[in-house]
Amino acid sequence: MRFDTKIAIVVRDDLAGWQRLNVTAFLASAVAGLDGVLGKPYEDASANRYLEMFREPVLVYISDGDGLTRVRERALTRGVPVAIYTEELFQTGNDDDNRAAVRAVPADDLNLVGVAIYGRRTVVDKICKGLTLHP
Repeated sequence: MRFDTKIAIVVRDDLAGWQRLNVTAFLASAVAGLDGVLGKPYEDASANRYLEMFREPVLVYISDGDGLTRVRERALTRGVPVAIYTEELFQTGNDDDNRAAVRAVPADDLNLVGVAIYGRRTVVDKICKGLTLHP
């Protein structure tokens, strides 16, 4: 099945494995908060219920810092919802401190380690043009 929309997460290529996974999880949670992105709850044959998940695949890309900046800028200029994760967030311990750390830095100086976007497939493809899927 081909969806009209696409979820893309881009992580910086020089992060440790645990950092890539952590950043991906946090950024995915931002996209999950958008209306209509989650499917229906799951249930097994024993009637155990499970949380709903994204209704479509999540593509995870890898890039250097310049590529992350390009993705963020392209998304913002196209009006595509974007989530960011900066290097400073590895040092914070809660949501309030995370927001304060981002708020303290001008957009052009953000030290991005991850970006997530969600939008029309064709637009997301243009925003992510030139990136490589995470191995």
